[in-house]
Amino acid sequence: MVCLWSFLPCVVNLVLPSSLIEAKNTKLEDVFHWNLVDFNYPDDTSRRKSIMSKQFIPENNLPLGLDVWEDKLFVTVPRWKPGVPSTLNYVSLSGDNKSPKLIPYPDWNSNHLPTGRAEKGNITENEMHIISVFRVRVDACDRLWMLDTGMNDVVGEAQQLQDPRILVYDLHSDFLIHSYTLKSSHIEEGSFFSNIIVDINANDCDGAFAYITDIYGYSIIVYSLRDDESWRVKHHYFYFDPLSSNYSVGGVNFQMRDGIFSLALSAPHEDGFKTAYFHPFSSTNEFSVSTKVFRNKTLATDPHNFDEFKLLGSRGPNTQAGASFLDERSGVIFYTQVNLNGVGCWNSKSKEYGPEYQYLVISDNETFIFPNDLKVDRENNLWVLTDHLPIFIFRSLDLNNINFYIFKGSVKEIIKDTICEIDEY
Repeated sequence: MVCLWSFLPCVVNLVLPSSLIEAKNTKLEDVFHWNLVDFNYPDDTSRRKSIMSKQFIPENNLPLGLDVWEDKLFVTVPRWKPGVPSTLNYVSLSGDNKSPKLIPYPDWNSNHLPTGRAEKGNITENEMHIISVFRVRVDACDRLWMLDTGMNDVVGEAQQLQDPRILVYDLHSDFLIHSYTLKSSHIEEGSFFSNIIVDINANDCDGAFAYITDIYGYSIIVYSLRDDESWRVKHHYFYFDPLSSNYSVGGVNFQMRDGIFSLALSAPHEDGFKTAYFHPFSSTNEFSVSTKVFRNKTLATDPHNFDEFKLLGSRGPNTQAGASFLDERSGVIFYTQVNLNGVGCWNSKSKEYGPEYQYLVISDNETFIFPNDLKVDRENNLWVLTDHLPIFIFRSLDLNNINFYIFKGSVKEIIKDTICEIDEY
């Protein structure tokens, strides 16, 4: 058995799909779906040339992250394999096409791979482009944040074309307004930055913090926008659980050692700080810590801060979770359930945490194979993207079937009459 890459899971064998889970997807609208994604080229000639030159290999493009701002639904396409023409894209929510072409954001040129030798250090500042983005975050000040990993052909040659960097765009002007390259001391061998979470007060846009999860460095990079400074936070709770490292998804059995993956932030407390709820991917436990710890560089990097972090409890067997998001109005945290082909919820207003306080609000063995990202928008709608990622990496997608879905549903309706509905919404 051979791993494809040090930071990717290893395939062991193929298994038959599990029996259909009883709870079907009845509370979410299928907004968009694709057998394969396509891109909004200027014209047919440009598209044909892109395919002939293998700059665009349709079957190598897999949407992974999403977020919503006004009429734009942002969709990322990381450069897992060769032939991804644009990593950061959007589609319009006002159209009526269920399988729209992705529009590069902010434009085509920003998403082109650098020309010349594909080696880090051979690219000037003027030649820098957005290389590979996994997830994005829209903040309360109408800015789009992302962590560009700088890596091309992740599961193949794994070319590190640029150092990982934070990029921030003004969504009103579509201009890049800030960039920050991660310190080399923050990048360990095998580091893989999977997510970026923005901690912000809408009345203090310059005081934003970003939390970047390093799933194989088992740490969080904290970035202060005002100080233009970053620091690395380590903790035992960021590591994966070996007993929760086995997965069976879409007929593929594999193992992953993914650590800290996502944080869901509460509304501000009286002290002005928030609670950050977090979990490693390969784990069934949930933890929490005050953002007071993250924001204070001295406290965050203090090796004696162990007790600042709290274990909430376990969700129960087979409940490994990836992306998560807290809806401030209800207090509900939604989280992906990759082994259960669905989305779970827990209400942070609850004083208890355990399997009996969780609810699988959505599950479907056909449309929810590997839910990969989710967000709650400003109108309290839950958005979920599913994408067959293990099949894409370890086998090949069935191009005759729908492989990628984006769903939307009202938080109020999704949690209605469940244990997650603690207060009247």
